[in-house]
Amino acid sequence: MGNVTLPTPVFLAGGALCLLAGYFVGSVVGPDTPARTTATVTSYERAKSRLCLSGTAIEGQEGVGSDGALCGTWRPTSGVVPEPGDQFRFVSVVLDGKDSSGEARSGTVIYGDVVD
Repeated sequence: MGNVTLPTPVFLAGGALCLLAGYFVGSVVGPDTPARTTATVTSYERAKSRLCLSGTAIEGQEGVGSDGALCGTWRPTSGVVPEPGDQFRFVSVVLDGKDSSGEARSGTVIYGDVVD
């Protein structure tokens, strides 16, 4: 039985095709990434890092209160402090769990920054 070798261009094309197929399979089967949306700052309490957002971008977001605003703890990524009326690009995460005493707690964490 003899060795069979492929020409280099055929070998490279096959490798590229495998990488491309892996990318497409990963994008279809892989986890969804959170969508970054832009809303309007309603209020910000610096002492508590509590930020409230409003607008059409928060409709359907998990954690929206009965008043129609998305409020939560803001985790800043820059030094710009949001003020009411600013446009704010964000991702929000609702956390559910228990505190040290075993009581159920939940809260919304907002990551993002003021849009220039």
